[in-house]
Amino acid sequence: MNIHLIAPSGALQDASIAEQGIQICREQGFNLSNLACLARQSQRFSGTDAERLDDLNHLSSIDPSFVVMAARGGYGMHRLLPDIDWDSLAQQVDRGLRIVGHSDFTAFNLALLAKTSRISFAGPMFNPDFTATVSEFTYKYFMDAMANKTIHYSVESSQILSQELNISSNRPGLLWGGNLSILVSLLGTAYMPTVKQVSQGILFIEDINEHPYRIERMLLQLLHAGYLSSQQAILVGDISGYKLSATDNGYDLQSALDTLRRLIPCPVLTNLPFGHCRDKLTLPVGAEASLQATRSGYELIIRR
Repeated sequence: MNIHLIAPSGALQDASIAEQGIQICREQGFNLSNLACLARQSQRFSGTDAERLDDLNHLSSIDPSFVVMAARGGYGMHRLLPDIDWDSLAQQVDRGLRIVGHSDFTAFNLALLAKTSRISFAGPMFNPDFTATVSEFTYKYFMDAMANKTIHYSVESSQILSQELNISSNRPGLLWGGNLSILVSLLGTAYMPTVKQVSQGILFIEDINEHPYRIERMLLQLLHAGYLSSQQAILVGDISGYKLSATDNGYDLQSALDTLRRLIPCPVLTNLPFGHCRDKLTLPVGAEASLQATRSGYELIIRR
């Protein structure tokens, strides 16, 4: 597989990480291009705004059979959104270009969907997913998503449901989402899909270093903004990296989810293997998905 790297967000702080990742990717059979982006640094960013923007706009001229992968997350994509050539990127996606990333890259995933209705992928990045021992799970589902137009994901995990959820294949929903704090930061902008665009959709979320009360507050913001009243389901991925304190007095992530289930008029399903975790799925943002859920788990069938 040919992978073209881009670094639109944070810089790699240690050159040895890049060297190790390049070796690991080659062992996996990946041919890497644009390695120079891994060495760039400007303050906390992987190059100046102009350099990072050029990474994205240059995609209009690369071989569309390549897979484009973000080097890492962090912060920086928001600065670039107004100057990205969205029309040229849409044409490349139509030719077969697949673009992958998560975390800060959620801003790109959602903006591409909002601006062009084209599909990109929420999935692994060069760092950390291919700079240490590669997760067999992550590798398997990444390769599956890159190769196949129809993808099946099963989550075997106890769920809280008022009734079994069975969305038939003739009523698919648009799969959308990503990092929750990035998603909420796009509300009210041209880079957020409209309520109408994601109506009857299936929203997936993840986040790191965000206390459960912030997760609750951000989802309630989406509810109050009109986004959640028509969703078929919310799939909660990895929420980690936060610390509870004595002032929480028993309030935790489960408490937040219980509250959300009372207030949000759609099922809230958990344990989606996605986010800032070692084992993660690769999810096509903007594809059509069918969902079946019982109290023992759920299955996604995604077609792009």
